[in-house]
Amino acid sequence: MLIVELFIAGGIVMYPLLGFSIVAVALILERLVFWFRVNRRQRRIARDVLRTYQHDFDAALLKLKHNSDLPIARIFLEALEVDHFPPHAFRLTLEGATQAELPMLRRFNSIFDIIITAAPLLGLLGTVLGLIQSFAALDLGGGGSESALQVTGGISEALVSTASGLIVALFALFFASLFRGFYRRQVAAIQEFGSQLEVLHLSRHEGFSAVSKVMN
Repeated sequence: MLIVELFIAGGIVMYPLLGFSIVAVALILERLVFWFRVNRRQRRIARDVLRTYQHDFDAALLKLKHNSDLPIARIFLEALEVDHFPPHAFRLTLEGATQAELPMLRRFNSIFDIIITAAPLLGLLGTVLGLIQSFAALDLGGGGSESALQVTGGISEALVSTASGLIVALFALFFASLFRGFYRRQVAAIQEFGSQLEVLHLSRHEGFSAVSKVMN
């Protein structure tokens, strides 16, 4: 097969590049499943809970427990456990719960960064090794076919390893950038819904009527 031939032609650096590509695909699949679930349900659940919270605290709590696989649900759950606290303590609890969820939203970012940085360097290393092999095989005093094959093999190793490193890095970079975009949007949404929950809690605590955008 062509892929196997290219893998062999790429030399020793193809093994860590293969490992990087397998890890990248596994992490990308996990993150795609995670972000699909969050993007599909989180805003709807947050709006439903905010609407329900004003009139039926227990129903809002139950809805959050049924959706505890979502970051916003876990944040709201931790905050509502101290619903009897004064507003400033409630806000601190909400902020602490939000900070605790951020690492889950940023999960695997450091691994993607390592792959994006290291894969091209491994490709460059393969280029250097391939060129060293080519120069070592040069026989300026003769025109033997064996020497020519070794030179060709070294050049092939250099080109294949470079291309493979760039492909792995670009593949990881595309999805890492996509996930960072999802992360920024979700952080903004969590801050928005958290602020609305603070206002509703303040209205319950202080006894005034709050008008929330989620009611529109």
